[in-house]
Amino acid sequence: MSSNMPTSANNRALPAAGEKYLNFHLGDEAYSLPILQVREIIRLSPVTPVPRMPAFVKGVINLRGKIVPVMDLRERLNRFSIEYDERACIVVIQSSSSGHFGVIVDSVDDVSNIPQDDIDPPPEFGHELSTEFIMGVAKTKTEVKIILDIHRVLNVSPASALYDATLN
Repeated sequence: MSSNMPTSANNRALPAAGEKYLNFHLGDEAYSLPILQVREIIRLSPVTPVPRMPAFVKGVINLRGKIVPVMDLRERLNRFSIEYDERACIVVIQSSSSGHFGVIVDSVDDVSNIPQDDIDPPPEFGHELSTEFIMGVAKTKTEVKIILDIHRVLNVSPASALYDATLN
């Protein structure tokens, strides 16, 4: 983490000032990702399952000759799964560790600027509840948007896979 990047109380990097964000929805919940982490947005296509993956990892797709793992972001964030409709799509993320990774979202809204003054650090919910996937919370005129720390979301550790298996 660079020394000029703002940090929250728990030493997590906050979004950079003047950054643009991809805004999307999972059900009624509004989320954002820094646009520099987004490679492209593609139509939902058939996903080939891969054995022994956590339930939120749906499998892989062939994206112009490259194999890209795909996870259902709704399930990764412990939301109920739904039947995908025509607005569902895959947001392809540039992952620092593994190349590209796709996340399925319900709908993509737009790209916008969110002023740094409108972004708060993740709220503290106590020791039992984790906000590890939250980079910040943006306040807009119409809603509150959760800015995801997509690199933490994409980090599928053996512990998270084991936790996911206990839920099923």
